[in-house]
Amino acid sequence: MPPKKNPLNLNPLQLKTLTLLQALAQLPDHSRPGDEAGTVRVSNLPHPHGDHFHLGDAAVAARDATGLGNPAVWVALERKGLIRSAFPVEALLTAEGLGYDTGLADSLLHRANH
Repeated sequence: MPPKKNPLNLNPLQLKTLTLLQALAQLPDHSRPGDEAGTVRVSNLPHPHGDHFHLGDAAVAARDATGLGNPAVWVALERKGLIRSAFPVEALLTAEGLGYDTGLADSLLHRANH
């Protein structure tokens, strides 16, 4: 039997937020290694200008990032073991959070072909 997609039953806003935190974890201006092996601290969260913001070479619609400013979303992600929250300053992504397949990266992170 194939593995269940979204085994922790994250809601759409939680999935979007985790996807963005995972993307931020890949960017040196927004991340640094955590104190424990396999963890990454994400801080310096981006703020939208107009209807979008930039994550490296990708643009993200502001409407897809509302969870970055929603403490309830961070609490849920922490309860499920995906992050350790220091809302609103930073999130420590656990190894589970970094490896969780949200399936949304391609639809949230819009990359232009210049």
